[in-house]
Amino acid sequence: MTYLWSFVIGGLLCVIGQLLIDETKLTPARILVGYVVAGVVLGAAGVYPHLTELAGAGASVPLSGFGNLLAQGIRKDVQAFGLLGVLTGGLTSAAGGITAAMLFGTACAVLSPRWRIHSGGESPRAFPSR
Repeated sequence: MTYLWSFVIGGLLCVIGQLLIDETKLTPARILVGYVVAGVVLGAAGVYPHLTELAGAGASVPLSGFGNLLAQGIRKDVQAFGLLGVLTGGLTSAAGGITAAMLFGTACAVLSPRWRIHSGGESPRAFPSR
C-alpha cells in the first residue's frame, strides 16, 4: 500500500509543478523555491511528517521533502543550541544530501565526454546536426 501512496503523492506533486509551469508565468526556479518553502512551512506546522509516513519516498524525495528536512534540522538544533540552531540546523540535517549532489555533479562534469571533445572555440551542441 505504501507503493501506491508513494506513487499518488509523488505524482500529485509533479502534476502541481507541471500545472504551475503550463498555466502561470512562474519560472522553474521560482517553482522550485516554492516547493522548498512549502516543505518548510508544512514541516514546521507538523503536517509533512504525517505525509512522509503515509507516502514514504513519494513525499520525502521531491524538493518539498528537502524543505521539510531543513525545518526538522532547525527545530532540533534550536532545542539543543538555542538561537544558534537557526543557522546550524538546516546545514547539519541536509549535509549528506548536499554533499552527494555536489560530488555527483562534479563527477558528471569531469567525466562527461562531450566537454573533452569540444576543446576548441566552438560551443558543444546537445544534439549534433546530421
